[in-house]
Amino acid sequence: MIKRKIEDGELLEHLNALPLDCRHVMLLADGQIRLTALGGTTMVNQMRANHNLGILETLVLGQAYIAGGLLASSVKGNDRIQLSVECGGPIGNIYVEAWACGAVRGYLLNNPIKIEKSLESRDLSMLYGPGFISVTKILEGSKTPFTGQIMMEYGDLAKDLALYYLQSEQTPTLFSLGVHFDTKGRVTGAGGLFIQAMPGCSEQVLSELQEASASLPSLGSYLAGGKSAKDYCLENFARWGVQPVAELPLGFSCPCNRENYRIFLAGLPENEKKEILKQNRWPLELECFNCSTVYQFTEKEVREAFGL
Repeated sequence: MIKRKIEDGELLEHLNALPLDCRHVMLLADGQIRLTALGGTTMVNQMRANHNLGILETLVLGQAYIAGGLLASSVKGNDRIQLSVECGGPIGNIYVEAWACGAVRGYLLNNPIKIEKSLESRDLSMLYGPGFISVTKILEGSKTPFTGQIMMEYGDLAKDLALYYLQSEQTPTLFSLGVHFDTKGRVTGAGGLFIQAMPGCSEQVLSELQEASASLPSLGSYLAGGKSAKDYCLENFARWGVQPVAELPLGFSCPCNRENYRIFLAGLPENEKKEILKQNRWPLELECFNCSTVYQFTEKEVREAFGL
C-alpha cells in the first residue's frame, strides 16, 4: 500500500496535535457493559486522501471504517472482520475489512455518490435505500468463516448494526459513528462507540444507558477539540464506573504490494495475457480497490511476469 500525501498543511498541523488513533476497551457497571471507544481522525483523513473522496463519500465510508475498527475489537490475534453493505440506493455497496491488530481498509462502490440535490441533513436513509448488512468473522484456525446478515431497517449504519447484534447474537448493543467536518469541509474529528451488554446485565443498567445515549454530545466534535475517546468516556459514563481494560492500535492499512500484483499477472489465463499485450498500453496500471494504490508495470516487466 502507498499512502497518498495529505496536502492541506493546516489539516496536517491539526492531525499532528491530536492523540494517536486508538481503540479504548472499558467495562461499565462492574463488568455488566463492555464499551469500546474509537478515535480515528487520522485514519479517516488518510482514507479520504487515498480514495480521493468528497464530503458525502467521506461521511459514508468514514462511518463504515469506524464501524469496522470497532467490530474488530471483538476478535483477537490474526482474526479479522468483514463488513459489507449491499443496498439499492445511490450509495451502492460498501466493503470494509478490519483486523484485530487495528488495520482497516475498504472501499465505496459508487465514488462519487450521485445525488440529484444537496442533502439538507445527515439522514442517509434515502441514499442507502433497501439493502442488507453482512458481518463475517474470519477466525484464525477456523476452516469456515461465520457470516450473519440482516435486512437494513433504518438506513442508518449505526442503528442497523445494533439491530444486527440484537437479531444475530441476541445481544443488546449500541453504536455511535461520528465524522465531524469543519466549515471548510475538512474532517477534524472522527470516532465511534460500541456499547454491548454482557451476560447477566441488569435491565436497569440497560435502560439507564439507553436513555443517556439519546443525549450524548457529539463524539466527532469532541475529538476535534483535541481530547481522546477515552477522555470522552470518562466524562460521559462516569456514573457507571469506567474501568479501562485495554488500548488497541488503529490505522488505515492495506496488505497489498507490488509483488502480489506481479504474481497476480503471472497467474492470469492465457487469453487475458494475450489481450493485455494486444492492447499495447504501457505502463500497465493495476489498482487496489481497498486502498486505491496504483501499481505500474512496464512492458518488459509484464512480459517477464508472463514468462515471455
